[in-house]
Amino acid sequence: MSILYWIIFGLIAGLIANFLAPSSFGGILGSIILGILGAVLGGYLGQKFFGVGVTGFNVNSFIVAVAGSLLVILIVKLLLRA
Repeated sequence: MSILYWIIFGLIAGLIANFLAPSSFGGILGSIILGILGAVLGGYLGQKFFGVGVTGFNVNSFIVAVAGSLLVILIVKLLLRA
């Protein structure tokens, strides 16, 4: 995917994750970064454990990216709490 696709993909995934679990990743830039980090983390873990990764603009990729974004939110909340 090109950089523009990653930005759009990250924005959508980050917005969905912020809607499901409100976090301090505010604004458009925060949602883009959250979504991209979530796609990378979710894609890595999904491929490693379930054989499903981020392969483009499709439903499976968005589910993996949103799950990864939620995991990023959880990790950040745990690190800031300690």
